[in-house]
Amino acid sequence: MRQADLHTHTTASDGTGSPSHNVQLAKAAGLAAIAITDHDTMAGVEEALAEGERLGITVVPGVELSTVADGQDIHVLGYYANWRDELWQQRLTELRSVRDKRNELIVAKLVELGIDITLEEVTAVALEHSGDVAGGKTVGRPHIAELLIRKGAVSTMREAFDRYLAAGSAAYVNPPRVNPYEAITWIKEAGGVSVLAHPGLYSNDELVEELIRSGGVQGIEVYHSDHGPQEEARYLQLAEQYGLIVSGGSDYHGEREGKVFHGAIGSRTVDAGVLEQLKSGLNDVSS
Repeated sequence: MRQADLHTHTTASDGTGSPSHNVQLAKAAGLAAIAITDHDTMAGVEEALAEGERLGITVVPGVELSTVADGQDIHVLGYYANWRDELWQQRLTELRSVRDKRNELIVAKLVELGIDITLEEVTAVALEHSGDVAGGKTVGRPHIAELLIRKGAVSTMREAFDRYLAAGSAAYVNPPRVNPYEAITWIKEAGGVSVLAHPGLYSNDELVEELIRSGGVQGIEVYHSDHGPQEEARYLQLAEQYGLIVSGGSDYHGEREGKVFHGAIGSRTVDAGVLEQLKSGLNDVSS
């Protein structure tokens, strides 16, 4: 079977591998296709497309938008949006500016907690990983976590998130963001198809179903590295109930401290035939 991993991150956001490297890993894993879905940016797409053409791997241009609904972080994947569209790029820039503000607030809280850290240092860590990625680089919490490790404030990425960066922890902040309904509209207006990312991570299936019913989302990420068999069965049932495209991917962010996060490229996949559904925006899992 021809398989596709439709959720991976690169150095254009908070991954540790270049867009080309992700495509090379997809080739090594025997995949037919891979999506590049960096946070709030499509800066890695061009490089990945070129490498995909060289290696004979289909590259799906994508993005993962950060939104908030009812105080809950919700991520929406967008596929096949026109990354050259001026309005779309303006909107992505707006989303990254919210991330920048969040980073400032997190750093301020960490300083209040007695940790010697600056935003400039965080940015420097992010740029170390950016390689040749062009403009539109996203700076996120993994970069802050990496800096906390270097400073000896924590020992591991997990500790950094548990103590300081995850929801409910000491330095967590969640500034106002776009809501998922608006993000879905933006993706549609850019010519793309929207998929609700990793619903199992929200611990709120009522909200997930509400987003499906009234948000206009066209697909759901059933298969994800943090979904177990029960979650997969539950969200597959929702996909069938509402006629959604069934998607899936590893959510690969590369390796830090010798550990892959969330999962290795190719560890969660769907049949590559789903690409035709994504291209056409069909709300029909049987097509």
